[in-house]
Formats: sequence, structure tokens, C-alpha cells
Amino acid sequence: MDFEAIKRVSESYKDDMTRFLREMISHPSESCEEKEVVACIKAEMEKLGFDAVEVDGLGNVIGWMGEGDKIIAIDSHIDTVGVGNRANWTHDPYEGYEDEQVIYGRGGSDQEGGMASAVYGAKIMKELGLIPAGYKMMIVGSVQEEDCDGMCWQYIVNKGHPELKDKIEFVISTEPTDGGIYRGHRGRMEIRVDVKGLSCHGSAPERGDNAIYKMADILQDVRALNENPADDTVEIKGLVKMLDPKYNPEHWEDARFLGRGTCTTSQIFYTSPSRCAVADSCSISIDRRMTAGETWDSCLQEIRDLPAVKKYGDDVTVSMYMYDRPSWTGEVYETECYFPTWINKESAAHVQAMVDAHHALFGEKRIGPDGTMHLRNRPLTDKWTFSTNGVAIQGRYGIPCVGFGPGAESQAHAPNEITWKQDLVTCAALYAAVPGLYKAENKTADVAQFRAALTDNSIK
Repeated sequence: MDFEAIKRVSESYKDDMTRFLREMISHPSESCEEKEVVACIKAEMEKLGFDAVEVDGLGNVIGWMGEGDKIIAIDSHIDTVGVGNRANWTHDPYEGYEDEQVIYGRGGSDQEGGMASAVYGAKIMKELGLIPAGYKMMIVGSVQEEDCDGMCWQYIVNKGHPELKDKIEFVISTEPTDGGIYRGHRGRMEIRVDVKGLSCHGSAPERGDNAIYKMADILQDVRALNENPADDTVEIKGLVKMLDPKYNPEHWEDARFLGRGTCTTSQIFYTSPSRCAVADSCSISIDRRMTAGETWDSCLQEIRDLPAVKKYGDDVTVSMYMYDRPSWTGEVYETECYFPTWINKESAAHVQAMVDAHHALFGEKRIGPDGTMHLRNRPLTDKWTFSTNGVAIQGRYGIPCVGFGPGAESQAHAPNEITWKQDLVTCAALYAAVPGLYKAENKTADVAQFRAALTDNSIK
């Protein structure tokens, strides 16, 4: 394989990738509103000579290169979060700008930059004849990840292309990795706590039962669960306990690799007859990040076991959210808001193909443009802090997954988001090299080092 040629051709497409990314950024594409950016990506794939391009029923855009039966997929979610407080942006988040190094705008790092590199990586493969015999490339621009990570791949596996599940050798996620190769991340779930109260006139609050006051006690316990130590000085032992073999004897080492679990209150709601009345209900949403050794039911039970929750007994209900927002096509794929934790073995064939490609193209350490290396002074092979579509690809279905993507995790969901032009080139080159370095004969039956158990819900 001519690695210098791969780098040279990838560099020659820097301006094209920059233009393409800026075009994607120019189309606001929050979850469930991706129609325009899908059309933009489809047109680019067709222009570059993809063998086939389709938009499935959910609205994912999929481009195909090659003719084999075995599939290597590259996934990029093409929805973005909103802009938040516009005053925090120094430039228009959709018009953006570029200079010699960076591209500015919502979605540059998270995660349309990955789409630009994936599309041009496939173009380079075709141009240089790098798709191995018997394989074809599946380039996925997936929707609704910011709303419900992995649901797009649940749709692909169960409804859009169920015949492909056993043909996919592995999936490369192009989520930003700060120049690293990522083999897993924590899982997460979305928990809801509902508290009942009794309304009355605000002039005599003693006649009612204020649900907000009850929730105030619960909120303090949720905070303690996240912040407390795990020793005998506290009634509520903190989530840091899962890093200790005493509390997590089977998976504490994996938990230390991924990082501790966390929980935070992300939303609060109430009902009340008026501003002159006692609140008769209060609810909160909890964002729960899960490390190795934690399960969906253990996380729910932890909340049910909080002293304040027990104190209010039957007036409190703890549950897991379900997701059922219609996609931009109108399709509804209902699923639970549980996103399983996963880690690949570092020795897995698909991870090693990524490592071998990086070593051959760029060396044994992370690389990056000037001004980024303070973010990249870490081992080449590592893990994400946040969650990705890998929760379904590998966490739910066991399809091998590995990550390498342009941009920085720190730019995700932040105002004044940027990504780096050189990262687009680096990633496109690596994607082009990986298929030819993948050794299918080294694939093992189970590539997972850790994979969280699924719920007992039947998700079709």
C-alpha cells in the first residue's frame, strides 16, 4: 500500500472537504430537522461517483462504494444541537468563517466534519483502488443522534437494512477523538423522577402538600450520589465507588479505563393551579452516565434507594424515559432511553487495523494542527468521554466499532464551535487506508472487553 500516495491525494482534497463541510454547516440540522443537510450530502456523494446513494425511511443518508458481500461501515451523525444563547457566538453559527487552520460553525466538530472526511475517504479508496476484493464501503450520515444516540442504527439493523447486520465486519465512528483511536465509552440512561403533592391556596400552604419541597430533598440526594466519597463517613455512597474493587470486584479495572459514572439533574418540571397555589406535582430528569459494572436496573434502584425517595414512599415514581419523536421523514422508531456501555479489546482485529494505519501514515503518537496538542497529549488508543452511536452498534448489537474523527470533544455543544482543516485531511487518509490493513482472519467471536447487559424490553 502506497501510504505517501494516500496522504498526497487526501491533502489534494482539503479545499473540497472544507467547502463541503461549510455547505453542511450552512443548513441548520437539529435532530428531526436534517432534511436539507441530507440533500446536501446525497448530492455530494453522487457528484463524487458513489456506486449507489439512498435515503432510508428514517432519513439516514447512505452511500455505497464497492461490490463485495462483506461491509466496512463509516458512521457520522449529521444532526447537531441548537446554538443556545446567540449572544455567546462571535459569528453567525451557520454562516461561519474559515481561516488557514479552522472552520467555524455549529456542527464542525460535532459532527459534520466527520461526514466530510468519510465521504472523501471513500472517494480516495475508489480513486486509488483501496477497497479489498469481497468488500464494499457503507458511508452513513445518521440522524437524531443528539436526541437519542444509536436509535438511527437500531432502525438500520432492525428495519432499514436487517439483512446487513451479519455482513458488517466493523464500523468506524467519526465522532471527534482529539487525534486518538477510541475503543469504547461509558453508557448512559435518562431517568425520570415524579413526585406527587396536593394543591391548595397559597395563603394557607399548610393545607396542601408541596411537591416542590419534596423534590428539593430528592435533588440534594441526587447531588450527593454524584459528589460524595464512597466511605463510611456518608450515608449515600458516591458513584466513585465503582472504581474500587470492594464495590465493583469484576469490572473495576474497566471502570477506571472508562472513568467513573456520574449523575446530574438536567431538567425540572412542575404543575400548579396558579402562582397563588401550592404545587401539586414536580418531576426531574436525570442524566446518568454509566461505567463498567453498572446496569440499567442498578441505576434505577440507586435512585429508588435514596433516603429522600424512600421518605416519600408511594408519592415518588422512578422510571426510564422512552423516545418517540418523529424523524424528518415522519417515521417514528420508539425505543428506550438506555444506551449500553461498551469497550473493545485493544487486540481486536478492527482496532489493530486502525492502529496499523495510523502507525504507517502518521506514527505512533497522536498528531494535530498547531494549537491542539494540549488536547492530545494522551495515549493514541483511548476512549470517549461522551456517548456515541456505538451504544447501539456495539453496545446493543455487538457489531465491532472503533472511533477516529476530526475535531475535539471539547468543541461539542459549545458556542463558537470550530474544527481543524488538517484533521479532515488526516481522517480521510486514515479511513482510506484501514480496509486494506484489516485482517479478517484475526477476528475473534467476541471483540468486546466489556459490554453492558440489555434490558428485558423487546426493542424491535
